Order: sequence, then structure tokens, then C-alpha cells
Amino acid sequence: MRRSFAALVVSLTLAASAVFAQNQSGAIDASAVKDKPVKSLHVTPRGHLNGQGHARFGAPFIDSLPNFNGQFFAAGVNSNGDPENHWYYNTVGNPPQLGGTTNVNVPIIPVRVQLLNADGSVRFVHEPGPIVQPAVASPMFQNFNYSSSIAPTQFGDAIQRAEYFAKAKDDWHTMLTPSVKTTRTVSIPAGKYSWLPNADGSCCRLILIDVNTWFDVMFPTTSTDTTTVIGAAENAGEMTTKDMSVLLVPDTVLYVGTPNVCCIGGFHTYDFEPGDASNGNVEKRYVSIFAGWQQAGIFRAGTADITALSHEILEALNDPFVTSDGIHNITPWWLSANGQCQNDLETGDVIEGFPNQIFPITMNGMTYHPQNEALLQWFEFKSPSDALHGAYSYPDETVLTNLSAPQKAGCQ
Repeated sequence: MRRSFAALVVSLTLAASAVFAQNQSGAIDASAVKDKPVKSLHVTPRGHLNGQGHARFGAPFIDSLPNFNGQFFAAGVNSNGDPENHWYYNTVGNPPQLGGTTNVNVPIIPVRVQLLNADGSVRFVHEPGPIVQPAVASPMFQNFNYSSSIAPTQFGDAIQRAEYFAKAKDDWHTMLTPSVKTTRTVSIPAGKYSWLPNADGSCCRLILIDVNTWFDVMFPTTSTDTTTVIGAAENAGEMTTKDMSVLLVPDTVLYVGTPNVCCIGGFHTYDFEPGDASNGNVEKRYVSIFAGWQQAGIFRAGTADITALSHEILEALNDPFVTSDGIHNITPWWLSANGQCQNDLETGDVIEGFPNQIFPITMNGMTYHPQNEALLQWFEFKSPSDALHGAYSYPDETVLTNLSAPQKAGCQ
């Protein structure tokens, strides 16, 4: 078995009173969920080769999404605590100073969740069907009016245009083209999940799944593995190296070890596979996003519907290869007002859990709840900011008005 696992870095802030009461059926008490924030998970890329490939402007020697590199200078310390002034980043798309539109395909893979009894029989089946079209019709993939663009555009593009305002030509865009693919089914063994019932006692208002069990049903163990969601989609040609694939899961979050260490609403990563003659025998990188769709009123800070999806798409746009080379998208250490201490360009983590984290958008007959994002300039410790209007966050420019204080490694 050739599969690369690395330590997961998970930062979860739990309310002191939020302890799940769980009965023998696995059902949990709704009152405990209300106090828990939804967090993002940092996942090390996993796959079956640590090889090389090619990209035009960005990361060399990979077969993956179009991407470009940049750099900035700021006083800080690296992961070892040593002084560092020169930092590098890598972003999806083409360089903003070139202008033009980059179109990125986004296969949406709905995930059906089967919860099993102890004997392996199916106990509950939770279907993704009701959330698919609302996701496609959301501001992540449909145009809306934003101050960063002359013409209506998508949520992610609007944020990227605000971020690269000083460099971008008026016609520079990075657009996401969704396409719904085959629904894939995961089966979760008894003892590896809990659930929050609907008002009538049926399943499920919310499903909580053990994170390692989730990885087992998501990621292939070999390049020909079709028993996992990503393996099956790759081998069917429904996930390619040129895509940013979304695994869309209804009413689902992840926990670490016990449901009390919860709740992870999403993550972005990539699966890497060996190249072949079709791509010059260079490493293939399949960028992927897990996003749980949550019902309104379960979690605090307004988290609902596309909150996790928006968070992870924007982070994937700004850090598609999740700092995997130890250079790109490593930043000076920063400390957010939500207590997050990190040294990477994870634009959603800075703001997640803020009282004003949500930027509500009403369109296509629904009010959506995407998350505001921190801009590159916040990670650059750049004062003044050269983003749109001198902002550090967008679309709500008032969410971040101050930079982090300079930090030592680990914010010690």
C-alpha cells in the first residue's frame, strides 16, 4: 500500500459547556451542538508518488490546475523560529497583470451517506439530492454584484479581484464552471458516527463522522482503487488534474476521536498520483474540497448552507497545494482575534467563528451564507494595504481592520 499520511494539524475551540449527551442509539443532544464552532481542517496531501510535473507560471513539475507564483517581503520567523524576510505564495489562475479569464472546471460530486448498524446492515441513508441544485445556483458559481468588479461575477473571483486590485487588469477573472457528476456512496460503520435527529425524530439534521474513517472512504489506497469516492471519480474521469473538485455532503461534519472534539465542516487538499505517457510521466495532482452543507440554526456565528463551501473554495484558490513544498504559502506567524495561531495563507481560518464572519447574499430565491475572507495583504503584514479600498478582508471590509501583532513561532 503506497499512501502518504502526515500529522493533522487541527485547532478546535470548544465551548466549556458543550459536551455531547449521546444515547445508545448514537443520537446526540441538540443543545450541545449550538455552542460549537465549525472549523476547517488542515490536511496534508496524500497519494502514491512524490514526483514532479509542469505548470506554466507557477509550481514547476506538476500536472495540475493553472497556477501562478508571487512573493513578498516582511519581517517574521519561519516554522523553526529563525528570522525570515522573504516569502512566496502560489495561487490558482493566471497572473493578474496579464488580464483575461481563466476558467476552472469544478466537478461537484454529491456524496450519499449510509450509516450502518453493528451487523453491517444499513440503518440510515442520507441523500445529497436536495442540496445539489441550491449549491450550483449559489454565489460560488453564479454572478452577483460586488464592488471589486465592473461586471457581475462570482464570489471567489470578486475576492481575488479585491486582493489583486493593485495588479489586476479590468478583464482579469478566475471563474469556476460547475458540473454535477455521479453521486457516490460512503458507508460509515457503527461506532464511527453520531447523529442529531430532526424534530420528528428521523435522521438526520446533522451527522458527525470520525475524521479518520472519513479519510478511509474518501482517499484511494492505490492509483487504481475504485472503492473510495476520490478513487472512483478519478478512474471514471470525473475528477481530473485540471479540476477543482468538490465533494458535497449533506448535513455532515467530522470529529477527532470523540464527538466532543468537533466540528470540522470542511477541508481542501489534493490527491497525488504517478504520471504516465499521456502527461510526460509527471506527478498528477487532483485538487479536492470536502464541504459539508449545514442547516441554519445548528451552529453559531450564522454558519449555514455554503459557509464551509465558500471557506474551502477561497482557501483552495489561494493555497491549492496546501504548503506542501514547505515554501509557498508559508507566511509570517499570525494570531487572529478568534485565537487561531498559524503561519500559512489560509484565508478563511483568520475569520471563522467571528460574529460577523458571514456575508449574506440573496439570489435565485434563497439567502446564502458565504464566509468573508482575509486578503493576502493581511498575511503580508502590509500597511497600508494595496487591496481594494485598503482592505484586509472582503466582501465585508470591516471584518479585519487591524493586522496581527508580530508573532514568534507558535505565537509563544
